[in-house]
Amino acid sequence: MRIEVTPADVAASRYAISPLGEAVSALRLCAGQNAATALMPWVTRARPAYERLRRESPAVGALLALLRHGGYNADFTQPPPDGAGREFADELAVVRATPLAQARSELARNLAGPRSTPPAYARAIYRSPDVVDLLADAIEAAWVALVEPDWPRLRAILERDLLHRAGRLVAYGWGAAVADLDPRLRWVPGGAVGAIEVSHADSRVCRLDGRGMLFVPTVFGTMITYADPPWPFAVVYRASGVAELLGPPDPARPEDALDRLVGRGRAAVLRALAVPATTSQLVVQLGLSLGGAGDHLAVLRDAGLIAGTRTGRSVLYRRTPLGEALAGPG
Repeated sequence: MRIEVTPADVAASRYAISPLGEAVSALRLCAGQNAATALMPWVTRARPAYERLRRESPAVGALLALLRHGGYNADFTQPPPDGAGREFADELAVVRATPLAQARSELARNLAGPRSTPPAYARAIYRSPDVVDLLADAIEAAWVALVEPDWPRLRAILERDLLHRAGRLVAYGWGAAVADLDPRLRWVPGGAVGAIEVSHADSRVCRLDGRGMLFVPTVFGTMITYADPPWPFAVVYRASGVAELLGPPDPARPEDALDRLVGRGRAAVLRALAVPATTSQLVVQLGLSLGGAGDHLAVLRDAGLIAGTRTGRSVLYRRTPLGEALAGPG
């Protein structure tokens, strides 16, 4: 696919976060449909909740049976967001508002071709007059079980990437915005018109015509492109630094000056807070006891290296400017 863009499309382009997209992608990650790689510690932790979902909700299996690698996937089950501040409930409402005729058309296109036939229970759900609500219920169940408990931390990872990428687009243009998003994307410069080329079975040539491009970072997902009405032109791409921020520290990491200054345990906590986290999230990520994590956080807070903000029943810790300077870029 070739997406032709002009300099005017820079001003119209935007970046957004999709909590609903993360729910669908997390479900597929747990099902083994997307490569887990360094996210395997999260998958292992989430697997009991995922297996419970599969037992209790046939619609979850029907949603998973729609995935087509390298082919069309029904867009209404994972619509691109229309703003950076959208909440999961807002996006789910968009899914539930999908007209039945549109859903049936997208499902038919999704299931066409010589691919494996979905199981009988899934085909019955696709034929149901309630198919939109049934699949929306499955997405909501995946959100509640897999993503919502970690959402403050996940959102912080996505927002960090969003700010970085948006700044590159405005400051340096399309080439910098597309660079390193995904190996299947490349920028082809031109005079008044350049192009984003996508390695894809779809060989169409599309034009933004001043509408701009929507870029959506993801923690759990893989690259997705949107080029069909009624959706905006959009690219979903893997956010940077995910493995380092969600996975445990490397036990073979050599000791450095920060370890010697504050101790290896407290240094690990300070590094992990490159993205804000709660005590329980740090416990899971770093393999600490609840008391040990609390002790490290108290010392770092008293030293002015971190600060906490209450979010619901939890406290979300983040590095202060002093903590950022001490931790350094790595």
